[in-house]
Amino acid sequence: MLSQPNLLDNLTVVLFQPKFAENVGSTARACANLGCPNLKLVQPPAWDLERAAPLATGRGKEVLHSLTLHPDLPSALSPHHTVYGTTARTGGWRKAIRTPEQVAEDVAGKLAAGHQVAVVFGPEDRGLSNEEIDICGQLLTIPTASEATSLNLSQAVLLVLYEWFKASSGKRFLRTTPPQSRLCTHEERETLLTSVQEALLRLDFFKDDNAAYWMLPVRRFFQRFELRRHEFNLLMGICRQVKWLATRTDTDRHDP
Repeated sequence: MLSQPNLLDNLTVVLFQPKFAENVGSTARACANLGCPNLKLVQPPAWDLERAAPLATGRGKEVLHSLTLHPDLPSALSPHHTVYGTTARTGGWRKAIRTPEQVAEDVAGKLAAGHQVAVVFGPEDRGLSNEEIDICGQLLTIPTASEATSLNLSQAVLLVLYEWFKASSGKRFLRTTPPQSRLCTHEERETLLTSVQEALLRLDFFKDDNAAYWMLPVRRFFQRFELRRHEFNLLMGICRQVKWLATRTDTDRHDP
């Protein structure tokens, strides 16, 4: 069997509220098989290392023992530059969904350039909710036969990592020119989107009662490019100025 170590070192698998410790063990094995050493658990309801370990086997136990636990999804994702959420359901708010293969070359390039990428998997019985999907940003789905769309958690992880491992094999010697400034983290991107939403609300661009829905196209727009720290500072400054001008206009309007 061919072995290509370190290809997915900058990739993190995030399991949100995994129900069964055994599935976490199998996922750790899948991560080890494809060279992904980073595993995070978010709010696991019944985490038990002893139940997970037999399913991890060999090198998977190394992944298992180095995993980290997190109280919520935003804190788990905060240091990452690009975040993918996985879903078996489509339609409604779940648009612009791609397959792991379709994004593989893009992910491989990001990983080779040192970007921190995360892929999030939801609970085995229900997957990620709309709110959790919204936090993730970009969406992935794994094509299956229409009569059997449910995959075992570790199977889903293995399929995603396999596509990205294949694409990364051709990027292992890629060298890039250092950027002007570092990439923004997921936390910084969310801070900016919150500020954009506040500015648009102050301008009455959309209304309070369904702001999250109307922000979806804006979120998708920002997910189409790599945001760097100097660009973040520029856009945050624009948002602050817009909110200041909106406040000033409101004051002038109500002054006698």
